[in-house]
Amino acid sequence: MSLEKKYAKEIKQILSKYPPEHKRSAVMPLLHLVQKDEGYISKESMQEIAKLLGITETEVGSVVGFYTLYHEKKEGKYRMQICTDLPCALRGADDFMKQVCEHLNVEDGGTTADGMVTVEHVMCLAACDRAPMFQSQGPDGIKYHEYMTLDRVNEWLQSRKQVATGEQR
Repeated sequence: MSLEKKYAKEIKQILSKYPPEHKRSAVMPLLHLVQKDEGYISKESMQEIAKLLGITETEVGSVVGFYTLYHEKKEGKYRMQICTDLPCALRGADDFMKQVCEHLNVEDGGTTADGMVTVEHVMCLAACDRAPMFQSQGPDGIKYHEYMTLDRVNEWLQSRKQVATGEQR
C-alpha cells in the first residue's frame, strides 16, 4: 500500500504546516511518520516521500544517512548507539564499545541473536563529559545512558527484556 493511501490524514496534516513552495521542509516529519510505524525507512518509502515533496530520492536518502535517528533497514527492537568520537574515546568509549560487542556477541552494526538490540557506533551525541555513553532508540523513545559500564548495560538490557515480556517493575 502506498504511503499516500496508508497515511493520507497524517501526510495532509504534515504538509499543511508548510507553504506549498517549501513543502520539501516536510521531509523529516514524513520520515519520522514512516519509521515510527515500520521501524525503518525502506527505499520504496524514500522514493514515495521524494515524489510527494518534489525532490530527488538522493536528497531524501541524504537526510536518512545524515541523522542517526533514521534507519534504512529493520534491525533490533532497540538500537544502542554508542558515541565513539574523539572526546568520548578519550574517556573510554572505544573500549566500552568493544566490551559491549564482545558481551553481546555482535560486531559493530550487528543485532543480537534474539533480535532485541542492534549495537552501532555513532559520532557525537553531545555528551562527551559523561562518556562512555549511548543513546537507546526503541518503543519507549530515545534515551541517553551516561557514565556507562558493562554492568549498567546489563541492567538496561534486563529492564528491556522485562518490558518486552510484560514484567515491568
